[in-house]
Amino acid sequence: MAKELQKRGYPIGRLQARSLMREAGVECRQRRRFKATTDSNHGRPVAPNLLERQFNVVEPSRVWVADITTIWTREGWLYLAAVLDLADRQVVGWAVADHMRTELATSALEMALGRRRPEAGLIHHSDRGSQYAANEFQQMLEAKGILQSMSRKGDCWDNAVMERFFGTLKSEWTDAHPYHTREEARRDVIHFMEMEYNSARPHTALNQLTPREWELAAVS
Repeated sequence: MAKELQKRGYPIGRLQARSLMREAGVECRQRRRFKATTDSNHGRPVAPNLLERQFNVVEPSRVWVADITTIWTREGWLYLAAVLDLADRQVVGWAVADHMRTELATSALEMALGRRRPEAGLIHHSDRGSQYAANEFQQMLEAKGILQSMSRKGDCWDNAVMERFFGTLKSEWTDAHPYHTREEARRDVIHFMEMEYNSARPHTALNQLTPREWELAAVS
C-alpha cells in the first residue's frame, strides 16, 4: 500500500500507511476454503529440480513457473491452471475448468506457448502433481524443446513465486467475492489476471512497474 501511494505522489511510509488503513477501517482480506490440488502419489516419473529457487530471471521466456489452484463457488469448485514468466512476473497462460484433469495444465501451457513462442531450452517448473507428470504433458514439453523442472515433494518454497501469485489472487480478489456460479468466478478471475495483475499491479521485483510496463520497457 505504501509503495502504491508513493508511486501516486504521496510521501507516505509503511507505518503511516498502516495507521491510515486502520483509521479508514481497511483490513487485509483473510483466506477462505481450501482444497488440495497436488497429487504427488502417482508413481509417474518426476523431473529434477532445475530451478533450485533461482527466481531472479532477467530475460523473458527463459523460466516459466506453473501451478493449479481452486476457487469456491456455490456450484462447487472451479480450477485454475496458470503459467507465469519469472522475468516480468506476467501470467502468460491460463485455463479455467470444473475439473483438474491433465488437459487443464496442457491448455494453460498452450496459451503461454502461443503468446510467447519461446526458443528451445526454456525451463518449465511446477510441483509434482499428476497433471504435470502425465505422459501427455511431458510429451508436449519435449516436442517444444522445453526442459521440465519439478519442486521437491511437499516443498511449496520451491515454487514460491507462483504460490505468492495465487495468494495475491485469493487475498486481494476472490476471497471477497461470494460467487454464485463457476462462470461468474471464471470471468472475474480472468479480469483479475489480465486487467489487474498483468496490467495495473506494480511489483517490487520489477522496480514498481507492472508486468506489462516491464514487458514494453524490455522491448523498446
